Amino acid sequence: MTTPSVPTVTLNNGVDIPQLGFGVFQVPDEDTTAAVTAALEAGYRSIDTAAIYGNEAGVGKAIAASGVARDDLFVTTKVWNSEQGYDATLRAFDESLAKLGLDHVDLYLIHWPTPARDLYLDTWRAFERLAADGRIRAAGVSNFQPAHLRRLLDHSSLVPAVNQVELHPALQQAELRAVHAELGIATEAWSPLAQGAVLQEEAIVSLAERHGRTPAQIVLRWHLQLGNVVIPKSVTPARIAENIDVFGFTLTDEEMASLATLDRGLRTGPDPDEFN
Repeated sequence: MTTPSVPTVTLNNGVDIPQLGFGVFQVPDEDTTAAVTAALEAGYRSIDTAAIYGNEAGVGKAIAASGVARDDLFVTTKVWNSEQGYDATLRAFDESLAKLGLDHVDLYLIHWPTPARDLYLDTWRAFERLAADGRIRAAGVSNFQPAHLRRLLDHSSLVPAVNQVELHPALQQAELRAVHAELGIATEAWSPLAQGAVLQEEAIVSLAERHGRTPAQIVLRWHLQLGNVVIPKSVTPARIAENIDVFGFTLTDEEMASLATLDRGLRTGPDPDEFN
């Protein structure tokens, strides 16, 4: 099997991120090494983890054993809510780096704004320092709403490179994506398949039949054509390979428009304005 060539998105600081990566949310640490190994063998070069996932060590083991050059990999992790604040974030970053067995990460994210804690401005100052010290190649956020982003930019000249948010055909985040476009922030989608909730939609199933693809491949293709960075997750080698095999076909404007009608505000995860 030839390794697919995944296009990249250039972030606002000039760093390139593969547009399709591999997520390890809810994968137990003992299963993570095998899953990431399968992903690297299938051609993924971007791996997305987080401190709260408890599997950074498993990711690190797979990377160390892979034989893939570090410069060819893009590794993302995230600071958890309980570790927010300037000093706590710097400590948490050191812990994540040690578990990953790396000397830097490519993208570090504030996992949630947790507005009731109101620590994300202090946390972002720690991110500014990590970026200045060259320990992270890009600084970003996750699950930030427009108001959180604008407040951050009122207090910092460092614009987040990425906002990673729940995004799929049933939650298309048009307003947020417009704010990202205005501010120069890349949109990255977690739960890109709505944990399977959209895969039985008639519009998606009919496109899958028309293109000779799976419903999941149709949805991932939709993300890519919207310009989203996307991180599907699986522990099944066949599914891992299927999810990256989405570059040999294109959806027409009309087909993209048919998927635009599926938005119904469906969240599979928490509401960022209320999750603390």
